[in-house]
Amino acid sequence: MRLTVDQYRTIVAHCLDGLPDEACGMLAGPMTADGEPTGVVSTVYPCRNADASGRTYTVEPRDLLRAMRDAEARGDDLMGVWHSHTHTDAYPSHTDVRQAVDPAWIYLLVSLRHGELAMRAYRIRDGAITEVGVSVE
Repeated sequence: MRLTVDQYRTIVAHCLDGLPDEACGMLAGPMTADGEPTGVVSTVYPCRNADASGRTYTVEPRDLLRAMRDAEARGDDLMGVWHSHTHTDAYPSHTDVRQAVDPAWIYLLVSLRHGELAMRAYRIRDGAITEVGVSVE
């Protein structure tokens, strides 16, 4: 998965601004003909955490709709979601796996656990977790 420096900064700033709660947002970009993300992120959409919790997140439905509409208008698709882990490592929790809504999506996690930021991405398919590389260009 490829992020621009500005996208990376937007995600990190949103995660830090969200403290002590988990922060979340959507990722948009082009998809291949078979419905898989190309890995290029075109737009990041900071969203509100409807749970207002330091342990769980739910993307605010109005923010999700706004992101979906804007991505479609740009000729892109939602290709994933990001959220922060305020108390745990950047690895999908049992809740993250259970709530993974789309097997084609990339799930980007930002850990703020140790005072040092860690960012990792995953695919979650049928409960199986596979790490995806993240590059910032």
